[in-house]
Amino acid sequence: MSIAEKTVRQSVSLPAHVARRVKSLAKISSKSANRIIVDLIESGIEARERERKRFFELADRLARCSNAEEQKRLKEELARMTFGE
Repeated sequence: MSIAEKTVRQSVSLPAHVARRVKSLAKISSKSANRIIVDLIESGIEARERERKRFFELADRLARCSNAEEQKRLKEELARMTFGE
């Protein structure tokens, strides 16, 4: 987070087991629990963005692909990403 960014106070209720893990991570890394939560949220958002980008890259490859075996493989990979199978 850059210094120029405004911060917004947000209240979040965490399940007890998650709160324990956050406190443990904070203690290990010598950071506050709030900083750990922010880091985890930022990491999660970045991971989702990477996953979305990967999905569209695969969809583009599928649209351009003429090889039947490659098309099948790409369809299966897209299905796994979409349906988790």
